[in-house]
Amino acid sequence: MSRRDEARWADRLIAGDPSAFRDFVEAYKRKVYGLAYEMTRNHSDAEDISQVAFMKVHRSIGTIRPGRGLNTWLYQIVYNTAIDHIRKRSFYPQGALPSLASEPHFDGPPDPGAGPEKAAEAACLRRRIDEALTKVSERERAVFILRHYHDLKLKEIAQSLGVTLGTAKSYLFRSLRKIQKELSEAEACPDHGDRP
Repeated sequence: MSRRDEARWADRLIAGDPSAFRDFVEAYKRKVYGLAYEMTRNHSDAEDISQVAFMKVHRSIGTIRPGRGLNTWLYQIVYNTAIDHIRKRSFYPQGALPSLASEPHFDGPPDPGAGPEKAAEAACLRRRIDEALTKVSERERAVFILRHYHDLKLKEIAQSLGVTLGTAKSYLFRSLRKIQKELSEAEACPDHGDRP
């Protein structure tokens, strides 16, 4: 979504357009759910977080600042709501996530041009990355997810998390280093290219 589109959404929301909030929820619900799911790895919790986050968005419409991206503002609300939810429920001892094998996965839309072998390789790699993400801190995981799964720029991530740009870069670097280490130690994906 372009800055111009974000500005239009912000203008409609601030102006109190009766259909703006409903349209906004419809346009952003998949992104909000996706981030909440990536943070919790649980469908029910992601739905709860999405609902609470949109309630906070509705109450906070007056805090939208011109010149600050609407996506950044929204992701900050969703991220903080997810962290609050995780901490309140004490889901994960010492910050660890549950086993990902038992949870459905949010991959976004499949690539229609990928063949079955490529799709299997991509799914295997994504599972390995998800497992590696269980070994990083909440902030490192959030920066990695926002950068690589939601395509936010580092400046937007820093604003969303309320940290400096340098800190966001540091979290991303540490998460990448830890994930690379985990991937190098993990069992390789099966090679589907040898099939007849």
